[in-house]
Amino acid sequence: MLEKSYPFYLANKAEKPNTDLKVYDKYTGKLATEVAMATPEHIDQAIGAAVDAQQAMQEMAPYERQAVLQHCVDSFKERHEELSQALCIEAGKPIKDARGETTRLVDTFRVAAEEAVRFNGEVQNLEISARAKGYRGMLKRVPIGPCSFISPFNFPLNLAAHKVAPALAVGCPFILKPASLTPIGALIIGEVLAETDLPEGAFSILPCKRDGAELFTTDERLKLLSFTGSPAVGWKLKEQAGKKKVTLELGGNAACIVDESWDLDDAVARIVFGAFYQSGQSCIGVQRIFVQENVYEEFKQRLTEKTRDLVMGDPGNEETFIGPMISEQEAERLHGWIEEAIAAGATLLCGGKREGNMLQATLLENVPKDQAVCTEEAFGPVAVLSSYKGFDEALAMTNDSQFGLQAGIFTRDMYKALKAWDSLEVGGVVIGDVPSFRVDNMPYGGVKESGLGREGIRFAMEDMSEIRNLVIRSP
Repeated sequence: MLEKSYPFYLANKAEKPNTDLKVYDKYTGKLATEVAMATPEHIDQAIGAAVDAQQAMQEMAPYERQAVLQHCVDSFKERHEELSQALCIEAGKPIKDARGETTRLVDTFRVAAEEAVRFNGEVQNLEISARAKGYRGMLKRVPIGPCSFISPFNFPLNLAAHKVAPALAVGCPFILKPASLTPIGALIIGEVLAETDLPEGAFSILPCKRDGAELFTTDERLKLLSFTGSPAVGWKLKEQAGKKKVTLELGGNAACIVDESWDLDDAVARIVFGAFYQSGQSCIGVQRIFVQENVYEEFKQRLTEKTRDLVMGDPGNEETFIGPMISEQEAERLHGWIEEAIAAGATLLCGGKREGNMLQATLLENVPKDQAVCTEEAFGPVAVLSSYKGFDEALAMTNDSQFGLQAGIFTRDMYKALKAWDSLEVGGVVIGDVPSFRVDNMPYGGVKESGLGREGIRFAMEDMSEIRNLVIRSP
């Protein structure tokens, strides 16, 4: 059960003004709780407090930052089931997936605690010519300053963590806007942070409506904007951000290639998971599946059978694999795309039915490549099957996309694996598994319409810091 209401956090302190944001159980549709909602005035105060906290945050010793992060790790472990149940309610996430995300929250803060004390600089040899004889260089990284974070609804805990934890590790004060549909996880993170000795103003977590959140993007006191969400919103925010640094994680329509050398049962099991876990609402969920023509029919049959067997229903039940989509509007959108594809000549292999925000796991084949289920980010439980002859054709089909986040390749041929790594226009290539695989210390991000910059604690810390060089002359 959720609390009756939740405060927001302004300059480290819990506050409950009169304005409330209603949060609904995504499965039952019933009101679950209310959350304090920030106004532009609150956001302005939070930015000012972050500016005031900048020096104190920078002066914290690495072991002190580590202690803050370790406190979070310990608290999240103790509150693991509470956090998981909150995710299940506010996001409609099947409870097994919710527990998995909470475990990743712990991992992300744990890695940040480790990185806080080993974020080092470099000694540089400057004697590259006679002109520089006697000179040596050193560089270190310093916090970039106050940061603005905007996190999405689909991973309310872990995608907020991938912004908050590296900021704390490197010493940046921040303001965070969680998604209005799923603010509870971020507010529990704020509750835990409020128990620590962070300098006043080090953090603010402020749920608010999009039309009242302009300062998160435009305020010149902020030195970095990190946004995770849709391309349409992300690129617009970049245009509005002014001189500040911007990092964007904007999703994709991830492809998976199945080579005839791979065990089909293994590929089917992993692709069913990659395409439909948490109702397909993942930016690296499997959307396009390319299977070598010699094994295509057998693979199709096995995948269709496994997909039909997926249990759909109450996300609170341990057996449920497919829960609700985040809203009926989103389910209706994707259902419309499925019907458009069928009208254009696609074959429905299974699924395709919708009731409210519940959409069946759906497989399509023979889909014209100009259809939205192929070209856009579905962000729901649908995948498209196609066959290919040669591996080069499969690589070209994968690259035929405006997105480029991750790709999965099921092959035992190392030469094919290396060719995929060399030629695929994506941020990451996963061999022997789905593109949905991610470990929280690896560099993660995309190219083309999939965004700018990289997450993964150390790599995000680099984005949240600047190089300061020192040159010493020894006469």
